[in-house]
Amino acid sequence: MKTRLVTIILGLGTLAASTMLPGAEAFYDKAKVVDVVPLYETVRVAQPERQCTEEIVPSRRWGRREHSYTPLVAGAIVGGVVGNQFGRGRGKDAMTVAGALLGASVGNDIGKSHGHRRNRKPGRVQQHCEWVDRYVEQEELAGYGVTYRYRGRLFQTRMATHPGKRIEVEVQLEPTEKQASSNYQEPVRE
Repeated sequence: MKTRLVTIILGLGTLAASTMLPGAEAFYDKAKVVDVVPLYETVRVAQPERQCTEEIVPSRRWGRREHSYTPLVAGAIVGGVVGNQFGRGRGKDAMTVAGALLGASVGNDIGKSHGHRRNRKPGRVQQHCEWVDRYVEQEELAGYGVTYRYRGRLFQTRMATHPGKRIEVEVQLEPTEKQASSNYQEPVRE
């Protein structure tokens, strides 16, 4: 059964080879590998890279919620005490209220001028990042240059994988034009 299967496969292979080129016979044989040279090619490869830039973003000034009432209250107290020293009777109350209002106003102005300089926040650093492709060139294995010897003659080919010590070759026999027209012979089948 095994011999019969091999004979059928060989017969089909011979038939297929003979239909490729009219009058040609092809068969497979082994050839000795003489030299193997790795072949490299330079390719451009994209490598994603994160690029970041920094910028200073100005901060907002202090709003009303962040405003301190300490200078206002301190000014009112100091102004009230000073005003209280100058009045008599009912005038004493009026001078205390006037001193408190004037002190509050002065304290508020002082607080704004000092607070404005002291409480101003410097800008903050904000970072912006994005992904960009950086292209680099690198060597990649593209195949192998193979030199092999068949029946005393050297041949060269290029292969995708390393061939090892021997490679299979297809041998095609075809009579020359001069002989084909005068001496046609049927191939011997075994």
